[in-house]
Amino acid sequence: MKSEAPPPPKLPKRRFLVVQTVESLCEGIQNGFWQNHLPSERDLCEHLQVSRRTMRSALEELERKGWIATSGQQKRRIKPTRGRVRDAGAMKKRIGVLMPSSLLTVPSRLAFVLDSLRNRLAADGYAVHFHFNAACYHARAPGKALTAFLADHPATGWILLRSREPMQRWFRDKRIPCLILGSCAEGIDLPSVDTDYYATSHHAGGMLMRKGHRRIAFVVLDRNYPGDVASEQGLMDAIAPRKETVTIIPLRHDGSTENVCAVIDKALRSPAPPTAYVVCNAAQVLTVMMHLLRRGKRIPEDVSVVSRDNDPILETIVPPVARYDIQADKLAGAICASFRQIVDTGTASPKTLRLTPTYAPWESVGACR
Repeated sequence: MKSEAPPPPKLPKRRFLVVQTVESLCEGIQNGFWQNHLPSERDLCEHLQVSRRTMRSALEELERKGWIATSGQQKRRIKPTRGRVRDAGAMKKRIGVLMPSSLLTVPSRLAFVLDSLRNRLAADGYAVHFHFNAACYHARAPGKALTAFLADHPATGWILLRSREPMQRWFRDKRIPCLILGSCAEGIDLPSVDTDYYATSHHAGGMLMRKGHRRIAFVVLDRNYPGDVASEQGLMDAIAPRKETVTIIPLRHDGSTENVCAVIDKALRSPAPPTAYVVCNAAQVLTVMMHLLRRGKRIPEDVSVVSRDNDPILETIVPPVARYDIQADKLAGAICASFRQIVDTGTASPKTLRLTPTYAPWESVGACR
């Protein structure tokens, strides 16, 4: 009889949080979700979404009850007296989700997608582990860090977030089953699920041209993520029939508020400043809009602003921001279905799935005057 993968421990409720955290840790140990050693304190906090203080109190209680023992190096060894599941088949459905930073730093919409994804996979019998390791995202040579990390964190397959060409190439060359949450770099043939950023930006460029805009700023993180590259190409292709009269002005920034404001100021000082701004990251939309207002630019009377992505925070901004949206449940469902095929069939065909968002034409876009 084929063994089922142990389900992940339930997230603790906020009431009696230390007690609930202890129960979650015990559940994870009993069903084999954690074996031999517990992860680091930081990883446990991320996984169960509790504070360091709560986790430390729970670990102290767990040690007092004899579930774990702390070594001199602060590694918490799981004691083999609680009848934990040790079936090697449990590893057959262990899924790793790799990202460069904590879940606390990702946009709220992406966090919702990941939570929905975890619930869907868990319902199908998969144990989902979130891992945060910046070293694996080395800009040029991540191989050494990836080799060491994957040796310590075995999984049947991986979901990669915010990955770029060096990491994607390493997974491809090692033939490790993985799904890119995002777009593959040019020349990389891995399965991926993403928004159709080319179509999104092509629509934005055409729409702004029809409203009379001839100088369109493209506000983008200076990282050359594949989705951002596709977005820029979509804008360029949209204006191609009128490239003699319409200009795309890339405003590349490092992600900081100060730098976003600096690139906007530079554009505003040019002899022909932009009349419209297409902003790649929803997190920067509020910065762009507030800084334009600070510089005396009314929205949409003087300049228009379009957000390529959506985020719940945009629903609170006045004037409402024109944006593109894909339902988080739809995105999570597409990711789940693609990844199940990879893991269950053992194949990793380079299938590309692109979801087309819906345009929400709110008040931040007006005709060019």
